[in-house]
Amino acid sequence: MGDHGIRGVADAGAFVARLARLDRSLPVRLRSGRSGRTALWARVPWGVLVTREVEGPGPGDATASAGDLLTVLAAGGGELPGRRDAEWRWPLPPAGIQAVESVGAAELSRLADAAAGTLREVTAAGLGGRSVGQRAVRDALLDHVALIVTPAQGDPVAVPQRLVQAVSRMGFLGTPDVDGPGARVCVAGRWVGLSAPYGVAWLQPVRELTVMPIGGHPKG
Repeated sequence: MGDHGIRGVADAGAFVARLARLDRSLPVRLRSGRSGRTALWARVPWGVLVTREVEGPGPGDATASAGDLLTVLAAGGGELPGRRDAEWRWPLPPAGIQAVESVGAAELSRLADAAAGTLREVTAAGLGGRSVGQRAVRDALLDHVALIVTPAQGDPVAVPQRLVQAVSRMGFLGTPDVDGPGARVCVAGRWVGLSAPYGVAWLQPVRELTVMPIGGHPKG
């Protein structure tokens, strides 16, 4: 199976543990980069790609399940768990990332908490006296534009709640009760991202989503 090549086990373990709490079967893609670092990628259940770079040369390009990878990392093992390369079906953001504006951690946490509170209230009490399914409310909240930033040049960039929830639930903002450096709103092509201290969340517009062939990884 080969060596997973991860040396930053604590950082990788924190990332994969969050994914495993969402779904242990989530595919996690390990991609070797430059300067002896590895990027871990995953797609959370609400359709956002999340990534974190860790120390170590990595295995090249391989995919394993979150649960299997977490088990290996927690045990201090060095072997790459059973490969699930065919389960990775999503393109990655292109190169040429542009930072648009910074947003404070406290503001992003407030937006994430407000959405979670609304979900609880509407699910429990209904909307306008009518019962509403939790999934319908959740999807509407995730699609809601949480904030809009306007660069010095170019069109305004809409940041949906899906991205805010990703950086919050993946722990990318750090300690929730400390207003740290927050995140940068980024664009790469038509992708929109939130680059936080401990990871990046990316979302591709729905009209551009592509189903990739199951035989092999997308290139790029």
